[in-house]
Amino acid sequence: MNVHAIKAIYRFEMARTFRTLMQSIASPVLSTSLYFIVFGAAIGSRMVAIDGVSYGAFIIPGLIMLSLLTESISNASFGIYMPKWAGTIYELLSAPVSWLETVLGYVGAAATKSIILGVIILITARLFVDYSIAHPLVMIGFLFLTAVTFSLFGFVIGVWADSFEKLQIIPMMVVMPLTFLGGSFYSIDMLPDPWDKIALFNPVVYLVSGFRWSFYGISDVGVGISFAATLGFMLACLAIIWTIFRTGWKLKT
Repeated sequence: MNVHAIKAIYRFEMARTFRTLMQSIASPVLSTSLYFIVFGAAIGSRMVAIDGVSYGAFIIPGLIMLSLLTESISNASFGIYMPKWAGTIYELLSAPVSWLETVLGYVGAAATKSIILGVIILITARLFVDYSIAHPLVMIGFLFLTAVTFSLFGFVIGVWADSFEKLQIIPMMVVMPLTFLGGSFYSIDMLPDPWDKIALFNPVVYLVSGFRWSFYGISDVGVGISFAATLGFMLACLAIIWTIFRTGWKLKT
């Protein structure tokens, strides 16, 4: 294992984050804070509780997951796309660095940034809404697993994209709608038939549901199913990345 290569990639990506704190940290935190103010403190105080949890507290896991998904994908996709765009990817491919070491560096940095952001948003939420965490270890586990999984997914998008516009297609046209329709702001049990059944085909439902269970012990699907679905998606992303490096797809051409 080339630890020096992993550290070099990781430190470079983290340094880029600290050079753009307003864009990387401040902007997502501010946007999420506006959700807390509008939906949590203002509207939430006038809505009925959901499964015994106030609406403002109920949406906290969904909002954190919304930021975590989008930032994980954005950080990882931009991180690997820039070397492709600048042409420095060939130096990396010709260096004695394996695909796993490359992924550990880029994905590790992207996941770290997303986790830091998630923790900041969690702390910021306390300023607007009271909440509790029933299962803190499970919450940390889901936070870590989701950040790594969608950083891997973002890595795949960054390799696939051949323009800056394509970097935004999947996050904006696919991930964002799925997140809003995945129970971030409501329980899918509130949906009429057959939409409550159709919602189960949305993978984000399992992420939000498992994460919400770690806070309040309530969920739309079993926490074990949520964990298995997330782990399965992570393994699928790893398999795709391994295939990309083995074939050189979108990297060597």
